Amino acid sequence: MTRRYDMEHPVRHRGGGGSWREVRDAVAGDGSCVVYAAVDDWVPADPGAPGLAADLGPDDHARLVRMPASRNRDRFVAARLLLKSAAGAVLDALPHELELAYKPGGRPYLRGIGHLDVGLSHTEGLLVVGLTRVGRIGVDTEPADRRMLELGTEHQACTPHELAALERVPPERRNRELVRLWTLKEAYSKAIGQGLRFRFTEFGFGPPVGSPGGPTRMLRPDGTPGAGREWTFHSWRVEDARTAYTVSAAVHDPGFDDRAPVPVER
Repeated sequence: MTRRYDMEHPVRHRGGGGSWREVRDAVAGDGSCVVYAAVDDWVPADPGAPGLAADLGPDDHARLVRMPASRNRDRFVAARLLLKSAAGAVLDALPHELELAYKPGGRPYLRGIGHLDVGLSHTEGLLVVGLTRVGRIGVDTEPADRRMLELGTEHQACTPHELAALERVPPERRNRELVRLWTLKEAYSKAIGQGLRFRFTEFGFGPPVGSPGGPTRMLRPDGTPGAGREWTFHSWRVEDARTAYTVSAAVHDPGFDDRAPVPVER
């Protein structure tokens, strides 16, 4: 039987030796969890520190050493350390025991792990990781006030039904609503392994049900129901000291999860 996952909120992790209990409990109980963190909480003080190469893995470490010092490099290394640490907490494994690999198009996965899917996104000062043991997950994040409206983005990314719905949103909230729709579409396209290769005008989303972070439905371009109950979609607003972000997640549950322990192949 397929379940729907009404995740109340993503989990913030502040790095260092912070507890992973909330993340482990969420994955064990609900099947899925979204984790976010500040980039600065996960950037290593010394990119040449012993052990970092093992924690990242040979391929990602090789990419790191070729990158010039920049904010992009900070996000690259911090995101992968967060992902492997979060996955390791769920799997009762150390980061260097997990191998992060990438499918064509860049979708990350844990090599040799049969029952834990992962997703990854980052922007400016925020990192987001998705974890699920029920199927597939995609996550995306953007600054909540990123300017998209009236730049042509709405016509490239929205269905006719969404464009009509945007017109009914008060002007002061319209851009943030467009950001929410964009991140939902990114999360879904990442979950199915398509990224930006999938035309965003071919599917849409409705408003959240209940609370602002409640689930939302996928819709066809004409506004009729789209994906079935095997898909769950959420968006949230999270904040750091300076910026608010929109975080979205798409979770696919084919209904085969039995909550058995997640095996780690060594």
